[in-house]
Amino acid sequence: MTTLLAGDIGGTKTLLSLHAAGGLETLAQERYSSADWPDLAAMVNHFLEGLRPAGHAHPSVACLAVAGPVQAGRARLTNLPWSLGEHELARDCAIPRVELVNDFAVLIYGLPHLQPAQQAPVRGGSAQPQAPLLILGAGTGLGVAIGVPTTSGLQALASEAAHGEFAPRSQAEWELRQWLQHDLAIERVSIERVVSGTGLGHVARWLLSREPRQGVDHPLSTVAEGWLRPGAEDGERRDLPAAVAGAAAAGDPLARTALDLWLGAYGAVCGDLALACLPRGGIWLAGGTAAKLLAELRSPAFIDAFLAKGRLTPVLEPIPIQAVTDAAIGSFSAACRARMLLA
Repeated sequence: MTTLLAGDIGGTKTLLSLHAAGGLETLAQERYSSADWPDLAAMVNHFLEGLRPAGHAHPSVACLAVAGPVQAGRARLTNLPWSLGEHELARDCAIPRVELVNDFAVLIYGLPHLQPAQQAPVRGGSAQPQAPLLILGAGTGLGVAIGVPTTSGLQALASEAAHGEFAPRSQAEWELRQWLQHDLAIERVSIERVVSGTGLGHVARWLLSREPRQGVDHPLSTVAEGWLRPGAEDGERRDLPAAVAGAAAAGDPLARTALDLWLGAYGAVCGDLALACLPRGGIWLAGGTAAKLLAELRSPAFIDAFLAKGRLTPVLEPIPIQAVTDAAIGSFSAACRARMLLA
């Protein structure tokens, strides 16, 4: 049986899995603490050696999704002192072909193979076959990647579009931008400062600061104070974006205002990026917020902002939007890409 190796390598944890090449059946899987290993090759070899008693074939190819930029087959992880190279990994792990892919761009390869249980509709439309795809992921930051059809299948294009300039559309967004620049002591405000899970927390902090008396007494104020406090232990630091979403669902006016502003900014950015690459094959929303805020992403706050492009609105109207709900999408997509490499 031909097997392939998939990896989702992050600064904190790494997930390695062995798959049967045909239907991508998972034969073995193990999670590692990344910092416990001197390099990735040592970790991969440990994983592969553990498979020998089960009699699994050594993988013919590997796709390793890494948390950092990949250029010319080389990558340096953002939060680990690892310098990775495809040729060195192939040699050291005795795998004929190894490919390194950015851990967000790799999601492109999984999109055509998602099952209904792995995704949920946000907005209907009519996807065109053999047309570009777009995926955005609002989590701690904002990931953006484009999929371009080629004769050998999709080609993922990594993007740093999230670090473009945040463009306010209203007086409120302008005031938010000015406040962020001052509060965070930054020269410019990028898109992901607002359009990300972290951005939702910043929006709530801004609203609390606008009305000091209400801010002091508001239930979210304590969470907001500890969220970015230097030196706070993880046990002391509550998840402000999650608290905002929960308070909005419970009917809190300030939290609802924060969430609606965030949804509008997210929808507007999604529409801008769609105009830039014309993803008539579809748009997918990933990241930690996609499954948690599915109902909100289906609301007019997001959809109307996505479509509000003046005379270009008809260009966006046919494009469907889906939410990725599978938390293991990274490993799944790496396996899909590894299977492509067998061809």
